[in-house]
Amino acid sequence: MTVAKRLGLASVALVSLGASAAYYAVTMAMRGHRVQTRNLNYLILGLVAALTSLLLLLFWRSVNRTVGSISRQLNQMARSKRLGLVMVEGCDEIAQVTQALNRLLTSLRDEMGRLRAEGRELQIQSRLAGAEKKHAEAVIFSISDAVVVTNRFDELLLANDAAETLLDFKLSHSLRKNIDYIVHDGALVRLIRETRSSRSNSARRVVEHSIDQKGRARTFSVTLSCVRTPGGEVSGVVTVLHDITREKEISQMKTDFVSSVSHELRTPLASIQAYVEMLVDGEAEDEDTRREFYQIMAGEADRLNRLIENILNISAIESGVVRIVREPVCLAQAAKDVLEVVLPQARAKSIELISRLGSPRRQVVADKDMIYRAILNLVSNALKYTAEGGAVTVSTNVDERREVAVCEVSDTGVGIAPEDLPHIFDKFYRAEGHARIAKGTGLGLALVKQIIETAHDGKLSVTSDAGRGSTFAFELPILQ
Repeated sequence: MTVAKRLGLASVALVSLGASAAYYAVTMAMRGHRVQTRNLNYLILGLVAALTSLLLLLFWRSVNRTVGSISRQLNQMARSKRLGLVMVEGCDEIAQVTQALNRLLTSLRDEMGRLRAEGRELQIQSRLAGAEKKHAEAVIFSISDAVVVTNRFDELLLANDAAETLLDFKLSHSLRKNIDYIVHDGALVRLIRETRSSRSNSARRVVEHSIDQKGRARTFSVTLSCVRTPGGEVSGVVTVLHDITREKEISQMKTDFVSSVSHELRTPLASIQAYVEMLVDGEAEDEDTRREFYQIMAGEADRLNRLIENILNISAIESGVVRIVREPVCLAQAAKDVLEVVLPQARAKSIELISRLGSPRRQVVADKDMIYRAILNLVSNALKYTAEGGAVTVSTNVDERREVAVCEVSDTGVGIAPEDLPHIFDKFYRAEGHARIAKGTGLGLALVKQIIETAHDGKLSVTSDAGRGSTFAFELPILQ
């Protein structure tokens, strides 16, 4: 019931009360009784007060009941954290307020539903982003190249183990710190900063950069890539350092190899060409001169053939395409076969060949032809650099304790200077002064090294005393 209705009822009640009082006064007067006005007023006021109190009490109880119901419903919503509608009965004025409150609650419920949906979507996106981040980190940490990731403020965000080792820092102590305080290579820091601040449309930059590590300069191919936001702004830089030191060394070795091969091939070819021209021009007038020219040309052709054969053999062993026939081989027997072949050469120079060959019962597993070629190269080399009247000793023995078979070739020749020893097995390397003593290509010892160490996993060594001779030795595991 509205307040207006209650006031209307109160007015009706008051009018009825006044009418009743008037009727009472008239009746009493007709009966001859005198009614005092003051008493009549008191009576009316008392009735009005009683009626008003009754109405106020009823109204207060109705409002209190409605407010209590609203309060309980709101508290229940607060406990359950679920918004609903407030249901009330009775007072129309409070019902109007309740309707406005319900509209507000409905709006809040719809907004909370939308926010919950957005929250669930954000959680899903957050989980996906976290999974993608872990995947990216796993990829970065699995890369052998050094990787450094910085943000728009040049602060370190991520780095793998290779970067920590190369640039000498710890990721756990360096996160969110400026790279100026982490990376001590000023040139690399400058490259990262320039890439981040560059306005170029190119998002990738590749440069060569040298880093000194433990006193040795290493060359790196540095790839710097900008990370951009959807709006096109640079949010960071990913720096990858790939070590190309070995590649540069190999490239230089190839260049040197081609240069050396060209030089070595040119020498015998030039000699052959010169003698052919002299023969064509008729400068060899007698048979003896022509025979001499033919012998020189044949010798240069043999030299050229040996050079090409050695190059092909070394390349085949290095590339792993050569076919190695492994079988039981006796080093003593292989050395004996070599001594028989080089005996005429030794006699021509009056060089004594001394053989100290051990028991043929212990064998190694090897390619017989390769081992024969290795021993032949060592003995031929010894004869080449030993003067007339000298001696070359070939010995084989077995070291039972280390379970290896050893072959040694010693000579009493010119020897090798200490500064030449580290390079004696390099391709095309010839010790200073050896070129004046004997011709050679500098490939014989390189081929021996490839045969023993690369093809058979053996060990090759040399000791020498300049002017007094050298000893070359190799060892291979014995067959059990």
